[in-house]
Amino acid sequence: MPEIARQFHAAHPAVELQIAYGSSGNFFAQIGNLAPFDVFLSADVEYPRKLASAGIGAGNSVFTYAVGRLVVWVPAGSPLDPATALREPSVKHVAIANPQHAPYGRAAQAALRTLGLEESLEPKLVLGENIAQTLQFVESGAADAGIVALSLALAPPVRARGRYWEIPLDAYPRLEQGGIILKDSQAARDFRAFLLSAGGRRILKQYGFVVPGE
Repeated sequence: MPEIARQFHAAHPAVELQIAYGSSGNFFAQIGNLAPFDVFLSADVEYPRKLASAGIGAGNSVFTYAVGRLVVWVPAGSPLDPATALREPSVKHVAIANPQHAPYGRAAQAALRTLGLEESLEPKLVLGENIAQTLQFVESGAADAGIVALSLALAPPVRARGRYWEIPLDAYPRLEQGGIILKDSQAARDFRAFLLSAGGRRILKQYGFVVPGE
């Protein structure tokens, strides 16, 4: 988002983006209670679709912008191999985002089930409020390894601080990320257009997202 915001602002200098980060489910609840956001970008397109069905947001403004991917992440100094970390008996805690309100947490839970690890790891799970806090738990030592978004693992501040193994895409449901314009304006429409443009898609691909249609 910082890179998208920088390039969007360069193209639209009159528009200053104010970005709030959190779990998709929590924002969904806040928006249902009329939180004053202009655009909602969700890690699960179903949240924007539900808002549209409830008559919240600009008509026909729901869009899909990316498909997310999951990785197992460990700090750079960890002796663990991220590809086998979840099966290591020495691992005491594994961080995932809270499946109750974070789509990446639900996907992580599904991946553990597919990999046959749900039962053995359930007592070891540490739940982050969102994917960023999940990573913080691993960096702080509160967890030995974490399941996070590939886009987070590839972000410049994080890339040098850890190592990751990509979980096979067929191990969890497709993470279709989508958005909705909540308060219609030219600025909101311009932002959506930028995100879906060649420039926006290029940034998303750079951070490991699959973009719709490719």
